[in-house]
Formats: sequence, C-alpha cells, structure tokens
Amino acid sequence: MKVHGVFLVAVFFYLAYTQLISGQPLKDCQTSCGNVTVEYPFGTSPGCYYADDPSFKLTCSDKEKLFFRRNLEVINISHSGELRGWNNISYTCYNSQGNVRTYRHKSYMFNVVGYLRNLRNVSQFPLVLDWSIGNQTCEQVGNKSICSMSNSLCFNSTRGTGYNCKCLEGFEGNPYLSNEHGCRGTPQIVLSINITVRNKDGGFYCKCKSGYRLDTTNMSCKRKDFGWATILLGTTIGFLSILLVVSCVQQRMKHRKTAELRQKFFQQNGGGMLMQRLSGGGTSNYNIRIFTEEGIKEATNGYEESRILGQGGQGTVYKGILPDNSIVAIKKARLGDNSQVEQFINEVLVLSQINHRNVVKLLGCCLETEVPLLVYEFINSGTLSDHLHSSLFGPSLTWEHRLRIAVEIAGTLAYLHSSASIPIVHRDVKTANILLDKNLTAKVADFGASRLIPMDKEQLTTMVQGTLGYLDPEYYNTGLLNEKSDVYSFGVVLMELLSGQKALCFERPQQSKHLVNYVASAMKENRLHEVIDVKVMTEDNNREIKEVARIAVECTRLMGEERPKMKEVAAELEGLRVAKAKHQWSDQYPEETEHLVGVQIISAQVDSSSIGYDSIKNVARLHIEAGR
Repeated sequence: MKVHGVFLVAVFFYLAYTQLISGQPLKDCQTSCGNVTVEYPFGTSPGCYYADDPSFKLTCSDKEKLFFRRNLEVINISHSGELRGWNNISYTCYNSQGNVRTYRHKSYMFNVVGYLRNLRNVSQFPLVLDWSIGNQTCEQVGNKSICSMSNSLCFNSTRGTGYNCKCLEGFEGNPYLSNEHGCRGTPQIVLSINITVRNKDGGFYCKCKSGYRLDTTNMSCKRKDFGWATILLGTTIGFLSILLVVSCVQQRMKHRKTAELRQKFFQQNGGGMLMQRLSGGGTSNYNIRIFTEEGIKEATNGYEESRILGQGGQGTVYKGILPDNSIVAIKKARLGDNSQVEQFINEVLVLSQINHRNVVKLLGCCLETEVPLLVYEFINSGTLSDHLHSSLFGPSLTWEHRLRIAVEIAGTLAYLHSSASIPIVHRDVKTANILLDKNLTAKVADFGASRLIPMDKEQLTTMVQGTLGYLDPEYYNTGLLNEKSDVYSFGVVLMELLSGQKALCFERPQQSKHLVNYVASAMKENRLHEVIDVKVMTEDNNREIKEVARIAVECTRLMGEERPKMKEVAAELEGLRVAKAKHQWSDQYPEETEHLVGVQIISAQVDSSSIGYDSIKNVARLHIEAGR
C-alpha cells in the first residue's frame, strides 16, 4: 500500500510539473493578494508559478500584501515584463567590491536609483523591476517557449536576457497561458445599427456607415459633427469652384468674341470674295496660301520688335519663320478704305500668278486681322538702297552690276505694264523697294501700293501714294498715277545708280536738292562727270554712262506723255548691255568678231527696217517675255 501510495504521489507531481512547463498552472491557484492580481508565470504556491525558475514565487502576507523576496512589496505585475513595487529606502548599498549593490538573478534584475539623501519621513520608494523568462532569446528557445502557440507572440526582453510574451493584435488575456485565460478573441463591443464589425487575421476592425464616426471609448458610431474647419474647407472649395466656372465661361466668351472679330475682319478684308474667286471655275492657276492669325503670330514671335526688317509708307515688314523652318517676309499692308477691297483682292490674285524671276513672289495672305497681312518670299541681301548708300554691305557695286540691275528692273516693270495677264502699276518704285539676293539679282518688291490698270485709265484716281523724291510731279496736277508714273520713278532709280547719291538730299545746293534737277542741270551744262559716282566712272564705260544718263533724264520729263514707255526703256538698256558684251567679246576674239560684223552688214542691207531702235527692241522683247 505504501508503495502504491508513493507511486500515485510521484505521478501527481510529474503531471503537475509537466503542466507547469507547458504553460498550464495547477487549478485552484491563488489569483490575488489584497488588491493585486497574481498571474502566471508568477504564483504564491508550488505548481502555480513557472517551474523552471523559483524566482517567480511571491509571498502573500497575513495583511494581504504581496511581496517579492520578502522585502519588496508588489503593487502591479505587467505581462510585458515589468514588476512595480515599494522598496525600503537605504542611504548606501554596497557590494563586496565597494560598488553600488546590484541584485541579480538569471531570470530577473533590479537596481537600487543609488545613493539617496535628504529623504526625511519617507520609509519606502517606488521601484520598477524588469523580468523575463530564462536567459535565452526567442530565436534560441524556438518553439519551446511558454508563450501560447496560437494567439501569443514571443519577443526578446528589453533587459538583454531572456524573453517575454504578448498577445497578437486583436486579442487580450495572459499570453503565458494556453487555456481559456490565455489570449482571447474580440473584446466585447457596443453594437449599433450604424457600425459594422469585420474580422481580419489576428483580430477585427470596426467601420461606421457614411456620415458617422467611430467613438473608441465605447465602440459606438456617432453622427459626424461639422466644425468650423469643415465649414471653411467647404466654403473655400465652393468659392474656388465658382471662380473656375466663371473663368471658363469668360475664356469661352473671349474665344468666341475673338473668333467673331476674326470673321468680321476676314469678310471686311475681302476674304469671302477671295474664297469665291479661288473656288470658281476657269483655267486660272492661283497659287496662294491663306494664313491664320495664330500662324502669323507664331511665325513672327508675336510681332517681336527684333523681327522688323523695315518700315515704310506702305506698312511694316517682319521676318517670319514658318513651321517647316522656311523664312518669309510678312508685311502689314495698308488699305485706304473699304472701297479698295475688290482691287486689293484682284491684286493678291494677280500677284499670286506672277512668276517672274525679278519679282518677289507673293506666297499668301492673312485676312483675319484688322490690317491685312501679305506673306512674301524672303530675300536676305538687303535693298538696292542699302548697297548704294550704306557701308554695311562691303564694296560698292561695280558698273557692270549697276547696269545689269537697271536692265532687270526695267524689264520687270515692262512686264508688269505690258505682258502680265492684267497690267499692273507699281506706284512706289524706289531703291528701297528693290531687293537683292545673294547673287545681286534684282527683285522688285512692295506691291502694297500697286493697282491694276482699269480699261478706262481716266478712272484711276487715288489718294496720295508714293515717296517724295520718286513721286511723279504730274500727280500733283492730275491726281492720277499711271504706268508713266512708274517710268518717272525708275528714272530716279537710274540716277541713283549713276551718282550713288540719294533721290532727295537737303545737303546739296538749293536747286540741286532733288536728284532729278541735279543730274538734268549737269547734263545740260556738260558737266555730267561731277555727279557720276567716281567708283564706276572709267574711260571704257564713259559712253554707256552718258547713254544711261540720257535715258534717265528722258524718263523724268515733267509731262508724262513726253516720257518713253517702260518696254522702250528696257529695250534701250538691254541694247547697251548687249553692245557692251559684244565689245568685250570682240576684244577677246577679234577674228570671230570681224566675221560677225560682215554678217550683220549683209543682214542690214536685206531689211533696212531692222536698223536702229527696232532691232534692239526685238532683242529686248525676248528678255521681257522670258519672265512669264
């Protein structure tokens, strides 16, 4: 019987030990002492505290006070590894080495705050101890820890040795127990019709319906209250929204007003008439492009001042760069009044068909602006005026250059007067309107003042046009500008080519301020050499210069009917140039020249009508007609 009884007792203690090390204390263990809760791994009796370490044993006195190691009164135990209590005050505590004494154990440690003074009438002092399980980390102990396997988590102690346990998020209870007192599920909450509780891994979360907020104090949903911040935010958002809507409406109205204004200008400048002509039937091959205002603004960089190429009586010319990187000249033309619109459109259409090598080509126009814009090809070597009167273009033009330029200008004007599909009067011929390309080829430009010649020339009345110094004096008496007006202006250009001086110069004597009077009086008094540019006067070209001067004087006669026609002028100048070329060729090839002279004598005997001016005219005609 004794043996049997001993065996039962041994079995009981074995089961108890097994239960303790697996995180299950014995039943009927004391759970409180006074007002302090006693929880595993701490306990007051064998089988109720952690079996591997008796340091977790606590003592409950008769006065229902809980003590750790007899003299430390326990007031609270935390699962996270803290023990709070009251400790008797000691002024000095030294260990055997003479240092401040430190109580140590393999499973707990506490320090005394050191040398305490001036604490009168105080017998105890609060103290916090850090405690942990064992002396191994979570990694070292592995799955042998006493933490609950399902709902608790092992973490290394903050004091450097051992480990502690804690419940997973969403669970509460004793993480060192695996029974019903261990880490439990969702806490009790107050439910309402406005709250929704949803599970998640390791816990739960609560969500209130729209318009409600979660009050965590009692886990209930309350209606949201809109404070001043919310009101201010709502007001600001509303104001900004109204401002945005108003801005959008204004932009739309501005865009609509701009579009209406562009359409108004387009019709006012003859856009409808132009489109009708372009879309009409017939064999005319109009080659003109209609530009938009946005395209012109982009090409001129908003009419930037640095893009201005020149300004004159007929408008301002800008340098423009099209999207394909081609360079053009964009001119703001000037119209007299609305009655001129039909003639302007006719000119645009006619000029768009002109394909003459010595006329600046009109590429297109823009009619969406208050002032019509004309787009021309860009000539990059300046004007004839620049080359004659400015030092910016290097050496002066030679006589050969000047004679060739005179022939090209004359041939162009003759073509416009006589050979174009509809005759055109330029009305503003001057050296500033003659452009030169990189080869010094003349390009007649600026047709802003040009007008088509009507069938009844007596109807060609106009407002003041032209430039002082080049303007036909007959215009002041008749108020008419016709093809003979271009002849007069060209005569002035010839005089500039001969003299290298400006058409109107107030530094010359009173009767010679106008270049026409200056050259005419020099011719009459046989002192032409005084007015001729010394840079071009040589013994070889003396006769040619006199002939050109004679032609210039004839072109600038007071009465228009006494002036030659442009095709006659072009023929004479071309004849001088051909004769000069023959002379130069004969000097280089004398034998061939003698043979050609014999042939010309025989030809002259056969047809005497070809002698003189008419034979020259036939040569010039080929040059003029070649422009089409």
